[in-house]
Amino acid sequence: MRVLVTGGAGFIGTAVVEAALSKGWEVRVLDSLDPQVHPRPPRLDSRVELIVGNTADPAAVRGALDGIDAVCHHSAKVGLGVNFADAPDYVWNNDFATAVLLAAMEQAGIGKLVLASSMVVYGEGAYRDPGTGKPVHPGPRRVADLEAGMFDPRNPDTAEPLVPALVTESSALDPRNVYAASKVSQENLASAWARATGGEAIALRYHNVYGPLMPKNTPYAGVASIFRSAIARGEAPLVYEDGNQRRSFIHVTDVASANICALAALHSGYGRSFGAYNVGADAPQTIGDVARALSTFSAAPAPVVTGKFRLGDVRHITASSELLKEELHWCPLVGFDEGMREFALAPLRGDEE
Repeated sequence: MRVLVTGGAGFIGTAVVEAALSKGWEVRVLDSLDPQVHPRPPRLDSRVELIVGNTADPAAVRGALDGIDAVCHHSAKVGLGVNFADAPDYVWNNDFATAVLLAAMEQAGIGKLVLASSMVVYGEGAYRDPGTGKPVHPGPRRVADLEAGMFDPRNPDTAEPLVPALVTESSALDPRNVYAASKVSQENLASAWARATGGEAIALRYHNVYGPLMPKNTPYAGVASIFRSAIARGEAPLVYEDGNQRRSFIHVTDVASANICALAALHSGYGRSFGAYNVGADAPQTIGDVARALSTFSAAPAPVVTGKFRLGDVRHITASSELLKEELHWCPLVGFDEGMREFALAPLRGDEE
């Protein structure tokens, strides 16, 4: 199989490329090599054909698709951004670029797509009422509660704090920032493309991905990278809220293996136009757990819990990945302690020798 990986020189894209090569597949990468993301030239395997170009450029995309069997779409602007002024960049790099790619795939007769989506499409995670056990979908957290140190969402009817539960793929989509809105749009575009063209698309909703060569020192990076960057500067990780925010941290090699499972399913006959799957760890961890693990494994200063908060952040979002395991035969292999021990000592992107 010949696979095009857009954004294949990036953090997750590189891991997907390596996993695809290990299967004996031919790999082509389309990447803009934006210097803000790639402070140094990427080190790609010599077997990889690299095309430098933007996925929003129709000419670059048409050239990259020549002779390709399936596309793994990872090029995107990621993270929550700094403020709403980032919105045009998100729409251009995520929504418009995806539309360009899908239109070119139709013209090229390519009907197999794996899309890198995100947990952010859900907004707040799943919750249950502590008394009745019934599911409750909370609205945005109130500023007054956050300022008072009341971080857990409340039941809108009783004002009681809610209990977090696992998000499944049937959970309602509730994007609460520009990045989230762009990922929902990408999924909708992929679904519409599949129905219109007879193609097949799989969206993988990544939860908190971490691992070696994450980007460093950027407001667009994930929390694990922010903590790791602080430790590299000799500083204590600064933990927002009370540190008890729950997440499904997943190692980048396990994310790459999910992409391989999705590509293999498409290659062998997926049988439906569109499917979405959570990609998260088996056991939830807290933000504080990550900060403490990284500090411990790197012999760094202990984390500082600040009590600060950011409007737009969600409190708890933890995944059930049972559907991915059942339908695409995926299994995560890297445990939390093993992965964090490696990540604590591994270089970040830009620090490679």
